[in-house]
Amino acid sequence: MINSNTPQQPEDDTKIQIAIDESLNSDPEILKARFYSGSLGIMTFIFIGLAVIAFLLSREYIPIAESYAVSVQKSIYAALLILVVLILAKILKKIVSRKVTDKTTVYNFGQIVNLLALLLIGLIGLSFLFANWYAAMVSFGVVSLILGLALQNPISSFFGWLYILLRKPYEVGDRIKIGNAFGDVIRVSYIDTTLWECKGDYLTGDHPSGRIIKFANSKVFSEYVFNYSWPLFPYIWNELRILVSHDSDLQFVSESMQRITEADLGETMMNRVKQYKDILSRTPVDQLQVAEHPGTLLRVHDSTWIEVSIRYLVEPKNTGAVRKRLFLNIMKELRQSPDKVRFPANA
Repeated sequence: MINSNTPQQPEDDTKIQIAIDESLNSDPEILKARFYSGSLGIMTFIFIGLAVIAFLLSREYIPIAESYAVSVQKSIYAALLILVVLILAKILKKIVSRKVTDKTTVYNFGQIVNLLALLLIGLIGLSFLFANWYAAMVSFGVVSLILGLALQNPISSFFGWLYILLRKPYEVGDRIKIGNAFGDVIRVSYIDTTLWECKGDYLTGDHPSGRIIKFANSKVFSEYVFNYSWPLFPYIWNELRILVSHDSDLQFVSESMQRITEADLGETMMNRVKQYKDILSRTPVDQLQVAEHPGTLLRVHDSTWIEVSIRYLVEPKNTGAVRKRLFLNIMKELRQSPDKVRFPANA
C-alpha cells in the first residue's frame, strides 16, 4: 500500500516546470525576446536560401508570371533586409553578453537593440509597401495621431521606460519602493515594470512574499521612487531593538550591544561609512555627521520599558540575516548577566 503522504517529488517538479513553461509561453515579453533571440544558424540558413531565390529570379531561371515578379522580388528583398537586421541584433547581443559581466547593462542593451531592430523592420516594411514615401509618411502621421490619442497611457509608459533607461531611478536587480509596491526589480519592459515583492500583506520582514507586482512605467512621473540599491552606496542603516527594564544597567547593555555588533561587522562598516562621507563631501550636505561605528539609542517605550537600539549599516537584501545573527549573539551575551539586565519576561 502506497502512503498518500509520501512526497511525489518528480511529479511535483514536472507540474512546476509545466506551470513555468505555460507562464513563459503566454508572456508577450518572453515571446518577443525569443523572436529576437532565435537561432542565428537558422536565420543565416534562411537568408542564404532567400538570397539564392532572389538571384535565380533576377536571372529569370525561375519562371513566374510577369504581373507577380516585381511584388515577389520586393517581398524577398524586404525579407532579406529584415533578416540582416535580426542577425545583426543577435550578434550584437551575443558580443555584449560575452564581454560585459554586469547583467543589468546586458539587459538594458538587449532592450535597446530589440527596440532599434523593431523600428528598422517597421521602416523596411513601410518602404516596400509604399512606393511614394510622401504618401507613406502622411498615412503614418495620421495613423500615429489616432493611435496617440487612443493609447495615451501606453505611450506615457514608453516614455517612462526611456526615462528609466536614461536617468536610472532603478534598474533590474535593484530593491525599490514605489507607491505601495516594495520589492526587487526583475524586469523593465517598454510598458511596465515587474517586481518580486518583499514583505507584502503576510510578512513583516524583508523576505520575498512569493508574489510579483506589475506597474506601468509612467508611475515614475507621479510617484516617489525609493531605491535601496543605489550603485554609489548600496547600503542602508538598520536598527535592532531590545526592551529592558528601568533598573537594568543601561550603560552595560549599550556597550555590550555596540561591542558585539562592531565585532560582527568588523571594519566593513567603517569602510562603508568612509565611502558615504566621500559622497557627502561632494554635496551641499557635506557637514552631516555620520558615525563610523555602530551606535546605540535609548528611549522610553510605550509599555514603560526602555528600548535600546543598535544602528548599523547593511546591504538591503541582507537585513534579515544580519538582524537575526546580531539578535542571537546579543541576547546570548546579555542573558549571561541577569544581575545587570532584566527583560520583560522576567518582570
